[in-house]
Amino acid sequence: MNGPLQNLAISLGVMQLARKVPFDDPQVLDYVRIGYIATQTITLAVYYYVSQKVKSKNDQTIIKYVEASNPMSQEPGALVTTTVRDYDLSETSKLIKSTYTSLAMMVFLHLYMKYTQPLFVQAIMGLKSLYEAKPVKIHVFGQPAEGDLKRPFKGVAGMFGPASDPQTDKAAIEEAEKRIGAKKEE
Repeated sequence: MNGPLQNLAISLGVMQLARKVPFDDPQVLDYVRIGYIATQTITLAVYYYVSQKVKSKNDQTIIKYVEASNPMSQEPGALVTTTVRDYDLSETSKLIKSTYTSLAMMVFLHLYMKYTQPLFVQAIMGLKSLYEAKPVKIHVFGQPAEGDLKRPFKGVAGMFGPASDPQTDKAAIEEAEKRIGAKKEE
């Protein structure tokens, strides 16, 4: 089962489980709030730990790839030249921003709209996404950067189709370098 379908199945299962939780009981609600806050705190702490680990390793191996182009535009993807350190830091930064966005959304849903079930669901899904984060797999769990974890990371497949992955083949990189050279001459 691909990632989005698996997330949907887990979300639906956790929502069914959340229906059985008595959120009217203030004590249960407090436990759910504490669980959600603990999950988000653990997630952010792990991401900051990954950032520190990446900085301490300071891997200056150069990575070249062509970003996936926007499907709505005719523009070809841009050439990216970076280091393993900078790439991992940018990926970890994306994960941190995603966590903060989710946190802001949950604060709105819970405090303003008075929804409680999403706290329960997001606490579980937050742990799942932490476990699946590629920088966490490499720097915390010690998995080698091979296959699915090879940099640059492949895009996550969407619900309605495959992801557009960055191109790492020599021909695509040379084509992008030629485009850049042609633009500089103009």
